[in-house]
Amino acid sequence: MCGIIGYIGTKQALPILLEGLRRLEYRGYDSAGVALVAPDPLGGEASGSKIFTERAAGKVSELENKFIDNNLPGLIGIGHTRWATHGAPKEENAHPHGDCENNIAVVHNGIIENYQELKNELAARGHKFRSETDTEVIAHLLEDEPKELSLEKKLMNILPRLVGTYGLAVIDKNDSKKIVVARLGSPLVIGIRGSEFFIASDPSAFISQTREVLYLDDGEVAALSPQGIEIIEKGISKNKQSELLEWSAEKIEKQGYPHFMLKEINEQPKVIEDTIRGRLEEKDGLAHLGGLKEAEEKLRKIEKIIIVGCGSALYSGKIGEYIIEEYAGIPVECEYASEFRYRKPVLDDSTAVLAVSQSGETADTLAAIREAKRKGVLTLGMVNAVGSTIARETDAGIYNHAGPEIGVASTKAFISQVAAFALITLFLGRQRQMSAVTGVRIAEELKTLPEKISQIFSQKEQIESIAEKYAKFSNFLYLGRKYNAPIALEGALKLKEISYIHAEGYPAGEMKHGPIALLDKNFPVVAIAPKDSVYEKMKSAIEEAKARQAPVLALTTEGNNEMENLADDIIYIPKTLEMLTPILSIIPLQLFAYYIAVSKGYDPDRPRNLAKSVTVE
Repeated sequence: MCGIIGYIGTKQALPILLEGLRRLEYRGYDSAGVALVAPDPLGGEASGSKIFTERAAGKVSELENKFIDNNLPGLIGIGHTRWATHGAPKEENAHPHGDCENNIAVVHNGIIENYQELKNELAARGHKFRSETDTEVIAHLLEDEPKELSLEKKLMNILPRLVGTYGLAVIDKNDSKKIVVARLGSPLVIGIRGSEFFIASDPSAFISQTREVLYLDDGEVAALSPQGIEIIEKGISKNKQSELLEWSAEKIEKQGYPHFMLKEINEQPKVIEDTIRGRLEEKDGLAHLGGLKEAEEKLRKIEKIIIVGCGSALYSGKIGEYIIEEYAGIPVECEYASEFRYRKPVLDDSTAVLAVSQSGETADTLAAIREAKRKGVLTLGMVNAVGSTIARETDAGIYNHAGPEIGVASTKAFISQVAAFALITLFLGRQRQMSAVTGVRIAEELKTLPEKISQIFSQKEQIESIAEKYAKFSNFLYLGRKYNAPIALEGALKLKEISYIHAEGYPAGEMKHGPIALLDKNFPVVAIAPKDSVYEKMKSAIEEAKARQAPVLALTTEGNNEMENLADDIIYIPKTLEMLTPILSIIPLQLFAYYIAVSKGYDPDRPRNLAKSVTVE
């Protein structure tokens, strides 16, 4: 897996493919490549065309260097950035992959689980393999199909043999005026600009070219040619309506910031505004969530909610678990989406499963939703990507409206999720026992958060200085309680993701049940200790850490001078409702991680080994 781009039209394909690959770099990758259908310079070929493929390990710039003296012509092509799953990150394992005669080229996201069985079968028939990947078997299976068949027919013939997931694009010199794509469990979107067509795993790859898109669903095959787009499902052509993306190319540019991550941290006041815009009725303390309207009556009868997610989405769900239970009075469980199917959860018609995913394509989270649907329960989605698979497959849901997030380590999507959980809590709570007074207080305080986040930004220089001081340490323990226990997990995750420093997040009460054994003068503690209902408990944890000589960096509420006698360094956040403190307390921790990564010379936008959207299990 990682990123796919393709083009067919009237312009030279190579510059478009390379630009698309650059725009996909944020997703995380280890190699890149392109393949084009172009005139055969030697002639003599029956079709007059040839597949030209070029690949490189490392960054897209390494691939671009190969074209300095060789700007390949061609109006049709496909490209890929790879994140290694099968085989090491080296040139021969980079996509596109071809057949024995180099007549076919394939790019693929996903995993073919039965590839070894297929590879053994094909090798026994004389096929020669050049890579260690699972993807290459697709090209060889296509090679075995009768040459007189159309490319889409060849592909439809072999797809039933593939066990696993795929978003794939194929070109064939013997059917040289088209690109054929197919999807099962890995996203693909088609961009449309007149008679030109683009395909990508993420519309950001072609957003500078067009905003008109058509999303493929699982089980669909599409053939793109000068004659147009043909969508095929189960061998039958079908019509689909295109839609217009709400965001533009400008939204995914750095706009003067050194990194996307810093830009997106700075966008968070507006993100909160966009998440709550048009959804709050302050006078009566109500939340209007159009995406939940069709399920409103079912939600009144819900007696249990299971939240599923991965990574930062999981931690936002843990905050949602706290606030929904306290303010809406509904029992909630928050679970790893990757484990949901394997623990045989007890589900009935009084349960709702809520999936949280920035991309709306996270494979484990999507699998959890499908398991819930098989059990016949109400499924809800919280996603940032309009038209994503989770958005389409759930019964109802809520969009975050955070805009495109390019930095791999989630920042603005995370706080939009927490704000969305506050809206859901208001929506469910006012259906039940929550008073209008409480609802009004929550609604009013939500509207103050953008200004309060901006106040935190006035401490950027101080946070940068603190980060430089702590960058020398190799281990960190993050502690929080109640609403901020998940923030300890998320803060530690940010540090791990982009600075490669070992960090653990714990509920503070758990410190003395094991982690305290690690503490000494070389093992700092980051304590999230706003003046709230568990402040005294957090003070005790800080005292215990200090007794072991651990340096302490504390986050606390403005005006709390008491912390000066406890912590070595302090960052202050404005006062807000206890349930909303995570939205403020995560901001300094995002900046802290960012500045440490930069001080160590790392690129925070592209952390090693990580992909933005994890579309394989």
